[in-house]
Amino acid sequence: MPIGKLLVANRGEIAARIMRTARQLDIATVAVFSDPDADAPFVEAADEAVRLPGAVPSDTYLRGDAILAAAKATGADAVHPGYGFLSENAGFARDCAEAGIVFVGPPVAAIEAMGSKIRAKELMAEAGVPVLPGATVGGLPDGDDRTTDDPTRLERLAVGIGFPLLVKAAFGGGGRGMRIVRDAGEVVAAVTAARREAASAFGDGTVFLERLVEDPRHIEVQIFGDTHGTVVHLFERECSIQRRYQKIIEEAPSAAVDDALRAELGKAAVSAGEAIGYVGAGTIEFVMDSSGSFYFLEVNTRLQVEHPVTEAVTGLDLVALQLLIAEGAPLPDEVRSAEVVGHAIEARLYAEDPTADYRPGSGTLHRFRIPDLPGIRVDTGVRDGSVVGTHYDPLLAKVIAHGPDRAQAVRRLARALSEAHLHGVVTNRDLLVGILREPEFGAGHTDTGYLTRHDPAALARDADETGTALHALAAALADQAARRAATTVLAPVPSGWRNVRSQDQCAQYRDVAGTELDIRYHLGRDRLRARVNGTELVDVVAHHVGPDVVDLEVAGVRRRIDVHRVGDATFCDSALGASTLYEPERFPEPGSEVAPGSLLAPMPGTVVRVATQAGQAILAGAPILVVEAMKMEHTVKAPCDGTVAEVLVAVGQAVEAGEPLAVITEDEPE
Repeated sequence: MPIGKLLVANRGEIAARIMRTARQLDIATVAVFSDPDADAPFVEAADEAVRLPGAVPSDTYLRGDAILAAAKATGADAVHPGYGFLSENAGFARDCAEAGIVFVGPPVAAIEAMGSKIRAKELMAEAGVPVLPGATVGGLPDGDDRTTDDPTRLERLAVGIGFPLLVKAAFGGGGRGMRIVRDAGEVVAAVTAARREAASAFGDGTVFLERLVEDPRHIEVQIFGDTHGTVVHLFERECSIQRRYQKIIEEAPSAAVDDALRAELGKAAVSAGEAIGYVGAGTIEFVMDSSGSFYFLEVNTRLQVEHPVTEAVTGLDLVALQLLIAEGAPLPDEVRSAEVVGHAIEARLYAEDPTADYRPGSGTLHRFRIPDLPGIRVDTGVRDGSVVGTHYDPLLAKVIAHGPDRAQAVRRLARALSEAHLHGVVTNRDLLVGILREPEFGAGHTDTGYLTRHDPAALARDADETGTALHALAAALADQAARRAATTVLAPVPSGWRNVRSQDQCAQYRDVAGTELDIRYHLGRDRLRARVNGTELVDVVAHHVGPDVVDLEVAGVRRRIDVHRVGDATFCDSALGASTLYEPERFPEPGSEVAPGSLLAPMPGTVVRVATQAGQAILAGAPILVVEAMKMEHTVKAPCDGTVAEVLVAVGQAVEAGEPLAVITEDEPE
């Protein structure tokens, strides 16, 4: 039966991507949205849209009853869950079937079997797929003999598995509910934290212990099954570049997999799919050690975030295949005979600060522009003016490059990212470019320990001091040009003109690190004399000065600097990198100063744990409290030895970025 109208039970870039294919197939689309997403591009892209009720925006997309009500109200005969949210929820898939609505995904039985990583491991072991030793702890129903919260038994189980090991959430993914444990004394705290995070992210706090393969490669195989009993694989993807167990760079094929190993991986993945009667798009994930031995990790019974790299090297539209299979058609010949052509690589562009422990960013995305270069594809759910909130994952876009070989694909992706204009929120763009241009990555020597060996701050390609100084001068010139363009008095008079010149023009800014920048300049007939923080720039020529573009030559090198101003912020982009500059606040609100020793909230979020109390002595690095934002926990630690003078927040309290959380009195040196 053909699908006539498809409801996309998701948001952001994946919702927009699914709708793009549905439109090409002449399938009408329905979006569902929470209040913060009311003006999002994916809502505009749909033929119809229905608001989801809910007091907590992050939970609205988990309301299966509301989504089915929206399908009934619009006459949708199919639901595509995307990834995350309800995509691997067997109960929702069952509810769709009972409502006579096609669920674009695998059968309920397959979701149930693979929804729990614990049960999935048991089934894979029975199917002959290599698995790692482990044990289930915590979160299971009372009476289950695998349930234990007893500290002594937890430590005994961990010792039996061997160290190092991982505490992992039984449900969900994306690195949430996961902790590394290296000795028995860490087990109880790791299990407690992982259970709390898993319960928050997935609604289930079940976790298990599993032996950790140190710095493996993360290899996954794309599979497809149809309702006629056929299961095939569409080769592997390498997903080893990760932070906090979440992928940020993925590619296909893997540089570490030859034809023989590819066949072995594909055979194991197909066997896994056949063992559970798999239908639709799925991914079998493995960890692979340096010898090439691989072990089952999990099955994702949905479309993956990184599916575009498989599409690029095979020429197939995986969403179109999902819809075709959901209509009951057999896998077409082009899927059975697919081959790998060239190389593809994807970077996940996040609103986060890699130099501050990947702290998520929020705010208005004033400008979002990625150049349209050959071989580049951009999947995004944002645009100029989009608001990046704290309710959802901070993914802004996936930027994908395809080329005839790995080296060319990597270069294309690095160039596209480096030329992007991303204004208003902090991003991981510089880290991504740094990785792509780093020699070890270029040689294909990647594993999950890559960002442990390489300091993210060192990899990030920030504008150097020369670039920041030049950008500050360009900002001052552009601001002055904008003021002159808007003036109605003596408009023909050049900027800075005086009958008897006595003083330079001046401007002040601060960069994102808080460094003050004092700019002094004078525009002459042929030359521009300029100083930044007292240092004079050599041989400066202003070829063009406008409100949006400044063309400067300094010491014989000419550069174009794009300038974009919003409020008190000025964003500059050039070959030297990107800078964000702020005008200093000249008249702060009285009483706005915070008490000395105050610890400030690193981002908007909710306090989920307070680990100290007033009067308690603490050591530097000790946890003070935990803030949850975007379904991830962020620990605020003591910056020094001292005493907790005051705790200003409580568990469950919502806090804004920069809000004081606690006050620490530093110990006096002896």
